[in-house]
Amino acid sequence: MRSASTPAAPLAYVLEDRHLSSLLVLEEEAVRLRLPSALDPVGPQFPGVGRAVFSVILNRNPLSTRTAEPSATLARLVQAVLGDAALDVQLVPVAVLWGRAPKAQESLLRALFADAWASVGPLRQIAIILLHGRQTRVTFAEPVSLRRLVDDETDAATAVRKANRFLRFHFRRQRESAIGPDLSHRRNLIDAMMRSDEMQGAIAAEAQRLSIDRDAAERRARRFAWEIASDFSYPVVRSLELVLKQLWERLYDEVAIHHAAEVARVAPGKGLVYLPNHRSHVDYLLLSYFINAAGLAPPHIAAGANLNFPLVGPVLRRGGAFFLRRSFKGEPLYAAVFREYLHTMLVRGFPIAYFIEGGRSRSGRTLSPKGGLLGMTLESFMREHPRPVLLVPIWFGYEKLLEGRSLLAELEGKPKRGESLGDLVRVTRQLKRVYGRVDVNFGDPLSLDHYLDAEAPGWQALAGEARRDAARRLTVPLSRAMAERINAAVVINAINVYAMAIAGSPRYALDERALAQQIDWLRTLAQRLPHSDAAVVVAGEPVAVIAEALRLNLGERVAHPLGDVIRVPDAEVSALNYLRNNVLHAYALPALVASLLVGTRETTPDGVAEFVAAAQPFARAELMLRRTPDEAAEQARRILALFVELGLARAAPDGTVRAADRYSPEHAGLDLLARSLRHLLRRNYLTIALLTQVGSGEMTRARLDELMGMLTQRLSLLFEFAPADFYERATFASYVDSLVENGIVDEDEGGRLHLDERARLWKRSVERLLPADAVLAIRRVAVGHGPAEAPAPAPDAHT
Repeated sequence: MRSASTPAAPLAYVLEDRHLSSLLVLEEEAVRLRLPSALDPVGPQFPGVGRAVFSVILNRNPLSTRTAEPSATLARLVQAVLGDAALDVQLVPVAVLWGRAPKAQESLLRALFADAWASVGPLRQIAIILLHGRQTRVTFAEPVSLRRLVDDETDAATAVRKANRFLRFHFRRQRESAIGPDLSHRRNLIDAMMRSDEMQGAIAAEAQRLSIDRDAAERRARRFAWEIASDFSYPVVRSLELVLKQLWERLYDEVAIHHAAEVARVAPGKGLVYLPNHRSHVDYLLLSYFINAAGLAPPHIAAGANLNFPLVGPVLRRGGAFFLRRSFKGEPLYAAVFREYLHTMLVRGFPIAYFIEGGRSRSGRTLSPKGGLLGMTLESFMREHPRPVLLVPIWFGYEKLLEGRSLLAELEGKPKRGESLGDLVRVTRQLKRVYGRVDVNFGDPLSLDHYLDAEAPGWQALAGEARRDAARRLTVPLSRAMAERINAAVVINAINVYAMAIAGSPRYALDERALAQQIDWLRTLAQRLPHSDAAVVVAGEPVAVIAEALRLNLGERVAHPLGDVIRVPDAEVSALNYLRNNVLHAYALPALVASLLVGTRETTPDGVAEFVAAAQPFARAELMLRRTPDEAAEQARRILALFVELGLARAAPDGTVRAADRYSPEHAGLDLLARSLRHLLRRNYLTIALLTQVGSGEMTRARLDELMGMLTQRLSLLFEFAPADFYERATFASYVDSLVENGIVDEDEGGRLHLDERARLWKRSVERLLPADAVLAIRRVAVGHGPAEAPAPAPDAHT
């Protein structure tokens, strides 16, 4: 916006409604920003226009029988502009939203009287002013030339209607961005769904499948729709905001939001689909609360039907949750209803959120994505795309999980318990415990139409089975790309760094000075060579990091005359591995470089780059890394240079590089970093060794899963302690899924697995880096499943 002293065409402000309160707020803001007054005339060249302000009525009074006409002021402005080619006026739409200031609500009464879509009368408007006079969001849009809007029209009445439609659309878009689209009655939405051609076809197919009449099939479809659909309520959402604010203040020291402003800036006029990682049930609540607090419409969140239990389910449904069964198998009509519901929500512009991992991660790492909902979203957009859609990755990072013990128990093999009111009561008992801080980071959005333009040129012309085939083909790579974008938005907190530093030690204990030094090196790596542009490092100085770990009972100090030792309590070892795994991908490349330096006598920058490029497909499969092999190789060179600068490695005049002196603190630090990947490298080696010994194409996926579960458990018993995710079947299944998606392993129609040549070369490289006793242990447990291979030659002088 320009100040009052800037020469330009005269201004006319446009308000959404005719409330005097909105005009007064506009005038106050104009004075504060040194803009022209809304109460002054536009100018002498516009006769009959007494004030430089007019309004459009987005929601006409539902009790009125009169047709809403465009503003008389707008009509006079249009007539003047059409009558004189030299005239123009700059229209400045001003949105006034009561109760939508960035400050959170602090009163239940205020929450119930915040702005919504419904029209309000004078008494309710007075109540809104009294309650929200100091919590009002005022947005001045960029000026719009009236001449540009109407210059191609010759009829004044047509030109007025055109300008009015444009302004009404602008205000609708602003309001959608702030509070969400106008939500029709739930019954009306379901009725509209049932009338679609797709649903009519699905109902007919169901009637034929079950040999029932069409009316009975439609009743089944409607029951499914009522089971699925949210019952969004603005008052409930705003009331929940108050409850959640108190909950965050009791549970967490701080909840920090990163990069939300970037999303808010691009949101108007876009459909938003939020794709967060899934660590805790708290994710649902945090997501809605802080998207709403950022001035964006709270999303409708896909929730498992297991959360639809008494008391809790109805509240979640009114907060925007829509429910889905864990499996659609055997119910084609249910699948059709859910698909149509999701399509209806997307077409109408509702923000949506769901977890592409499918469930909460038990290991702490981002799981291989499930493409079901994302595939439906993609197909829906290809079928009908009234507005651009952005896929927004979101990272949730916790210092301590509220339900950490139950997740870890499931990881260790205990059966998952169903959610119930009893669980809710048990959780309330934990509210007095300390859980540190939470970080929510909005990553780099992906434009769905740009993605389709690049990957499926001409996609707009596809229809029917061709469109479905294209959507199926693109779902896996799109899911993978979004999982990588989620990981790219990593937030590295104090406990993540502490876990990375201490979890690699054999007894989960370190001298306090050595621990502080290791933390400092890890912070420097993350800050100097960030994992991505979206990554955030919030870990403080080493002393503060250690103090935070002690405060959260994730460490304990053991006094000793030669210097205190910090160790992890036995009961928290699994929790600490989980928190280390949260950010392991961000340290994967430094850990690979460290592994090479520790495992070889010397190397070169070219050797490091080649090694990391070869490792990248496997690290990417395991840890959802976004870099290409060439990008990883370049990053590896930078990591090596930083290692030399920090004293972790030594560069010789001939260009070779060695690890720091074997008995130095720097070498110990390098070895600790390398150890963070050692269990993953062992599992890599065991998987490939097993497949190569049996023979490519000779083992099925089911048999591999079975053998790996037994062999990894045996290794953990015979060799050394391994975290539970080392032998957890779901984690391994996710890893194999990633190998298949990345083309390293191919699964034929019979379910047999075929190895790519890259896997054999990588096996040789890993064998050189693992300790000899680890390689021997892996060979021993794998013996009997195929012919033995010749051992790899001893490490060369150069890699």
